Amino acid sequence: MNSPEKTDLTNCDVEPIHIPGSIQPHGCLLACDETATEIVRYSENALSVLGLEGPPVGQKLNAIVGRELSHSIRNALTRSRDGGGSSLLFGAAGPNDLHFDIAVHRFKGAAIIEFEPAEHDVAEPLELSRTMLGRIASISSTEKLVSNSVRLLQAMLDYDRVMIYQFEPDGSGQVIGEAKRPHLESFMGQYFPATDIPQQARELYLKNPIRIISDANFKPIPVVPVLDASGEPLDLSFAHLRSVSPIHCEYLRNMGVGASMSISIIIDGALWGLIACHHYGPRTLSMAERVAAELFGEFFSLHLNALRHKQSLDASASARAALDGLLQQAVQVQDINALLRSQLSEFARLIPADGVAMWLDGTLTVTGTTPAEADIRELANFATTVAEGHIWATHKLSDIFPGAGAFSDLAAGMLVVPLSQRPGDYVMYFRREVVQTLDWAGNPEKSYETGPLGDRLTPRKSFAIWKETVRRQSKPWTEEERQFGEAARAALVGVILEHSELLADERSKAEVRQRMLNQELNHRVKNILAVIKSLVTHPTGKGETLETYVEALRGRIQALSVAHDQVIRGDGGGGLIDLLEAELLPYRSEKNTINLEGPDVWMDARSFSIMALVLHELSTNAAKYGALSRPGGHLDVAWKVDDTGACDIKWTETGGPTVEPPGREGFGTVLINRSIPFDLGGESSVDYESDGLKAAFRIPSRHVSLRTERATAQPSSIEQPAERSRQDLSGRSVLIVEDQMLIALELEQILETAGIDVIATFSSPRETLAFLSANPLPDAAFIDVKLGETTSEEVAVFLAENKVPFLFATGYFDSSAIPQPFDVIPIVRKPYSREAILSRLDELFSERLPQQGPDPDALSDRRRTDGN
Repeated sequence: MNSPEKTDLTNCDVEPIHIPGSIQPHGCLLACDETATEIVRYSENALSVLGLEGPPVGQKLNAIVGRELSHSIRNALTRSRDGGGSSLLFGAAGPNDLHFDIAVHRFKGAAIIEFEPAEHDVAEPLELSRTMLGRIASISSTEKLVSNSVRLLQAMLDYDRVMIYQFEPDGSGQVIGEAKRPHLESFMGQYFPATDIPQQARELYLKNPIRIISDANFKPIPVVPVLDASGEPLDLSFAHLRSVSPIHCEYLRNMGVGASMSISIIIDGALWGLIACHHYGPRTLSMAERVAAELFGEFFSLHLNALRHKQSLDASASARAALDGLLQQAVQVQDINALLRSQLSEFARLIPADGVAMWLDGTLTVTGTTPAEADIRELANFATTVAEGHIWATHKLSDIFPGAGAFSDLAAGMLVVPLSQRPGDYVMYFRREVVQTLDWAGNPEKSYETGPLGDRLTPRKSFAIWKETVRRQSKPWTEEERQFGEAARAALVGVILEHSELLADERSKAEVRQRMLNQELNHRVKNILAVIKSLVTHPTGKGETLETYVEALRGRIQALSVAHDQVIRGDGGGGLIDLLEAELLPYRSEKNTINLEGPDVWMDARSFSIMALVLHELSTNAAKYGALSRPGGHLDVAWKVDDTGACDIKWTETGGPTVEPPGREGFGTVLINRSIPFDLGGESSVDYESDGLKAAFRIPSRHVSLRTERATAQPSSIEQPAERSRQDLSGRSVLIVEDQMLIALELEQILETAGIDVIATFSSPRETLAFLSANPLPDAAFIDVKLGETTSEEVAVFLAENKVPFLFATGYFDSSAIPQPFDVIPIVRKPYSREAILSRLDELFSERLPQQGPDPDALSDRRRTDGN
C-alpha cells in the first residue's frame, strides 16, 4: 500500500476524515463481522483497556468479553439500523470485572463496538437534560431560545465557551449565540468562511450529530489491521471515538482550546448550524452526558424549526398588513402614483434592506442608503432586461452590472419589484456590502499561537478570509423575502391595472381568508409546542434507563413531526392508510405479514396528530414484544366507516410471543388508552389476549371523512414477497431528476454501489427533456415529484409515451402530490434507504410493479389542457 498523501491546507477539503485509521484515546474499539461473532479489527489500546493478553483478531467475541456481554452487544446491534446511530449499553460488566459504557452500530458490513469507562451515575445527566428541555420548551422566540440554550449548555456541561453557529446560504457561518468565561474574548457576531468546515465534515455532521474531541493534543490510537482482507479501511463515520483531522486539532490549539464538542442543528434534513463547545484544557464527557447533550441538540433543532415557522407566519402577517393598508387607501384615491410614492416607507417595511428607491413614471423617490440618482436611472434601464414582469434579485450586483462596483459600499445587492406590466416602473431594494457593516469584534490586541501551518488556522485570519470572500457582496435575499416581493408585485399590478371597487371587494375577501389561515397556523404551532413539552417533561417510569427514555422520546417526537408535516403540507390532515404504511414500513420483513384493509379515510389535523402517536406506540410495541418481534408473526389492521360517519379501527396481532398484561401503566400505554377518548371524544380498548394483542378504536365522525375525490383505497399488504434472490442490477442505466444536490448525491451513491450506471442527474424538467431528446433512453428513471416551484409532470409524460419505466420520489407524506393521471406509478418516499431503492428497482425490472401508466387518451387530454 502506498503511503497516504500528507494532509495540509492545499488538500484538506478532500481529506478522508471518515477513515482516519485511528481513534481518540478516551476509549477503545473492537470491529467484528456483521453478526458480531468474530473480531476482525481492534484499536491498539484495547489490550490495556480491556485487560487482554494478546491481539484479539480472529477470536470470537464471546471469548474476549464473555457470553453475557456478547449476547447483550448482539441484542443492542439488532436495535440499531445499518448506517444509523449507535445503540447504547450503560455500566456493562466486561472482562476482568471492569465496567464499561458501550456504543454499538453496524456500517458497511462491520459491527463496530466502542468501549468507554463506565460512569456510576447515569441518572444525573438524564434528569439534568429533562430539566433543560423543560426550560426551553416554553420559549417563543428564536433569539431567546439561542441565548438561553448556550447558557444552559455551559452550566450543564461545564465548558469554558459555548457558541451557536448559523450557516449562511454560501456555506459561511456566523456566531449568533455565546456563553463564556468572563476573561475570554468574545466571538459573538463574527463570520467565518465556508472553507473552515470542509464539505466532507458537513456531511459527517449530518450522519453523526455529535462530535467530541477530549484532548486537542491527543495521540491517535491506530486501528489494526489498517485494511481488511478485501483491502478496505474501516469507515468510522458513525463512531464517537473517531480520530480527528490534524488540521482541525492545530486550529483548536492555536486558539488555546484543549477540548471541544460539536452538536449538529439539523432542520428539514439540512445542516442549519452547530452548537460548538470549547474548553481550554482536556475535557472528557461520559457517554450519559454525551447522550443528554445529543438529545438536547435534537430537541433544540425541532423547537427552532417550529419557531422559524411561527416567525415566518408573523412576518407574512406583517407584510400582508402593510400591503392591505396600502390597497385599502388605493381604492379611495384618484392619483395612484402619488399614493405609492408617499407610501415608500411602508414598502421598506416589507423586506429588510438598507435603502429603497421607487422609479415610477420617470420620477425617483428614495429612502435610506441608496446609489445616486444617475446610477439608479441606469439600474432602472438595466432592470428592464432582467425583471421581465417578475421580481429579480442578486447579492452580487457588480458581477452582473459592471458599473455597480463604483457604489458597492452603498448597494452591493439589489431586489427589483416591477410595479406594472409595462417595463420601466420599479421598486428597488438595496443592501450594502456585508464587510461595510461588520468588523472584527474580538480583542484586537490578542495574539494567537500558531502551529506548523501558520496563522491561517486562527479565528482572526478566518474572519479576514471571509471578508475577502464576500467583498462586493451583500447579505443574500432569502426565498421568503422573494415571496414577499412577488406578493407585493402581484398586489400592486392589480391595483394599477384594475383600480376599481370590484377589485377592492375581492382583496377584502382575500384579507379575511389570509387572516384566518394565519390564525389557524399560529394556533397549530402553539399546540404542537405544548404537546412536545408534555412529552419531554412526563415523569420517567421506575427503573427506566437513559437509553429507553431517549429511544421512546425520539420515536414519539418523530411521529409527531411526521404528523405535523402532513398537516401543514396537506389540507389540514392526512390519510389513515398513508399514516399506517409510514409507521409500519420499518418493520416490513419476509418473515412477518402485515395486512391493511379499509376505505380511503381522511382525518382532520387533530385526529391525525393523535393517531400518529397512538399508531407509533402500537407499532414499536409490536416490533419489540408482539407479533412483529419474531418470524411468523401476523398483524391485521382493518377499518370501516359506519352509518354515523364514525371510523372503527381494529388492530389484531397473532403468531407472536405469549402476551401478558403490563405490570404497570407506562406513558406509552397511557397514550394508547386515553388519547382518543380524551382528545377526540372517541373510544379505545386494548385486550392482552394470550395469542396476541387486540385493540379497537373509534374516531367520531366530526374528525373523519371519505376522500370522494380520489379512488377508494384498495386492500394493502405490507407482506414481503417470498424470499427470493434479487436480480443482478449491474449494467442497468438509470436517470435521476432531483433538485436537491445532497439527496441526488445520496441516490447516486446507492445506485452506483449496486453497479447501476447513473447516466445523468438533472434538477429541472427543461434540462431533462433536452437530454432525453438527444441521447439514448435509460432503462429506468427516478423522478422527484416537486422540483422547486414546478413539478416533473412533463418528464413523466415523456417517459410514459416512450415506454420508459420510472418511479416517483417524494418527501410528502401521502400521495396527494402525485399529478393525475400518474397516481398508478409506484412511489419511493424520502428519506431514501438502500434496501427500499434497490427493492423497488428489482420489482420494476421484474415487471412486478404497475408501469402501464396513464392511457394515451389521458395523456393527449393532458397535453391539450396544458396547451390551453
